[in-house]
Amino acid sequence: MEAAGGGVAPIRAPYLTSKEQFHAYLKAERESRNQENNQHDGEEDSSSNDQTEPPAKQMKLDGGDQVRKQGSQEEVVKEEEKKPQERKRARGQNKSRPCMKPNHYEKDRLCQSVIQECAEKCYFGSQCRFLHDVGEYMAVKPSDLGDSCVLFKTFGKCIYGVTCRFARAHLGEDYRNIINEDLVKQWEGKPLVRNSLSKELQQRLRKKKVCFDKSSKYLSHLGKPSSAGNVGNKAAGNSTGQKRMTTCTAAKGNVEGVEVKPPGEEAPECVSVSEKGEAPESVVLQSSCLADASKDSTPKTIGPVTDEDVIKLRACEKKRLDIQGKLYLAPLTTCGNLPFRRICKRFGADVTCGEMAVCTNLLQGQSSEWALLKRHYTEDLFGVQLEGAFPDTMTRCAELLNQTIEMDFVDINVGCPIDLVYKKGGGCALMNRSNKFEQIVRGMNSVLDVPLTVKIRTGVQEKVNLAHKVIPNIRKWGASMVTLHGRSREQRYTKVADWEYIAECAKLASPMPLVGNGDILSYEDANRAMQTGVSGIMIARGALIKPWIFTEAKEQRHWDISSNERLDILKDFTNYGLEHWGSDTQGVEKTRKFMLEWLSFLCRYIPAGLLEYLPQKINERPPYYMGRDYLETLMASQNVDDWIKIRWEKLRQSCQMACPGCHRKSMAEQGFEPGSLQPKASALTTGPSSL
Repeated sequence: MEAAGGGVAPIRAPYLTSKEQFHAYLKAERESRNQENNQHDGEEDSSSNDQTEPPAKQMKLDGGDQVRKQGSQEEVVKEEEKKPQERKRARGQNKSRPCMKPNHYEKDRLCQSVIQECAEKCYFGSQCRFLHDVGEYMAVKPSDLGDSCVLFKTFGKCIYGVTCRFARAHLGEDYRNIINEDLVKQWEGKPLVRNSLSKELQQRLRKKKVCFDKSSKYLSHLGKPSSAGNVGNKAAGNSTGQKRMTTCTAAKGNVEGVEVKPPGEEAPECVSVSEKGEAPESVVLQSSCLADASKDSTPKTIGPVTDEDVIKLRACEKKRLDIQGKLYLAPLTTCGNLPFRRICKRFGADVTCGEMAVCTNLLQGQSSEWALLKRHYTEDLFGVQLEGAFPDTMTRCAELLNQTIEMDFVDINVGCPIDLVYKKGGGCALMNRSNKFEQIVRGMNSVLDVPLTVKIRTGVQEKVNLAHKVIPNIRKWGASMVTLHGRSREQRYTKVADWEYIAECAKLASPMPLVGNGDILSYEDANRAMQTGVSGIMIARGALIKPWIFTEAKEQRHWDISSNERLDILKDFTNYGLEHWGSDTQGVEKTRKFMLEWLSFLCRYIPAGLLEYLPQKINERPPYYMGRDYLETLMASQNVDDWIKIRWEKLRQSCQMACPGCHRKSMAEQGFEPGSLQPKASALTTGPSSL
């Protein structure tokens, strides 16, 4: 499959413009809209922006502006002194950005018992450091962002109560939370999001009191006995010997406060993992954590004997993964969150997968890592992706997830190119560590009841392909499917994906399904990909740039989507984000963060009606161009300040719907030629706008 290399996208001449004219148009249009807002609302857009920011964040923003003004002259002098010297390229995080931590969103936070309207049952009692006076909290709370709460409107109740940033939609007298009983009954007993981490399981993971019987049985065969009588197994990271110990405790040591006693004495209790979808319950196993090698090491459980206790599930009896001809949304770190997957699922994605989760963090019970495994009820074919470098942690994590969450398959990330993962032996590094790779695949496959898949790249080095050597081994080790990204680790995104090589690997993988991935941005790209012999296609950046690519691929057409339709997509993402992360200050900030992250990809889309010829290629750089309306031009900007203005454009349209008489001035009145979309000379002298 041929793919165009990097270059400039072919945009029709009437829409092309320069950088200066592009920003001049946005500045002039923004000023006129600010004036209209002042006439109808009696206040400037910037002042409303200040009111909606949390006090701590706004203080930091204002303080930063003053410091920058005071130190501007000193910086100019320092820059002139440093000009002759060569400076290194700026790397890493921008730590001077006004980004607040979750516990700093609100200086005075309200107690959860008050939010849930049960203040007499405060969990902390007299030692509670949160506010219990609702009036005091409301005096310092940032102003609401709107009059409609998506949680109250959809489910009949907002669990965030007075802390909701849309609280006036559901607050009654004395700040009481209003509940719509009819809507609440409709959603009663219907879990919207699954795979949540319970507090009990989290505590047992942190105390290392979860047994991994299947993993222990597999890992015990990986090492060889040493002269001391113990098994020094570096590959598995597990110590076994004549007196083998199950994994109630960690491989590196015992549970703090629990003494491991020799055989014959009473041993600590071992807790098994609960069934899927239910809250885990503690079950005391009758067998000791320390068992003699001569005795049967199978744990004795309480209850009737089932077929699963005596009959092992064979590989051929596992549920098969039907991927033939389906569209697979790639597991995308940061941007591939649950609200974004809901957007793609609505546009026609067949298979979805959670973000990459690190197995060691899952075994430690980290809430932030377990949040990556959450599954919405609309995701009918859903998998989780794990990253790890050693058989012991990967096998135990697979066994843990197999018994605690609902999933249709588990994917091993052997394609991650970032240094943080690669230098620890994970990601792409596993392609060069065949022994560890084999132990991981065989171990995870032995403890899973669902199909196991593997995602790989063509190799590590740019001109040294390894996939054709690895794929036959992956099939032999027991994987159900492999996904191949047509680039190497060193290549990253500097060159196009090698679909000819993917076609060769698809023949070697048969009869195991192989899914191809790389440079798919249109239905024509998807058709050419399917002609290479792959079982399905995975879409990653293409879905971030235009999530409606799934609709285009299924309907076999180019969709010239309007700017208002694209704005509606952002509205839906906002609503999904508030449902998922919350409608309080912390949830709003998270939704903003992930939306801005996504907008850094959405701005790369070029409307189909503006192109000289179709389709747009994923590696073509869009030049500066004027859209067919102001909103389309605003969405083409790569400036983060303009992305933030999209939010105010959404609010302005809502006001126009309420007040039909409110309308913006035409482009001609703003000093722009309607035919050429170029600004007049008078428009270029417009003063700076208020951000």
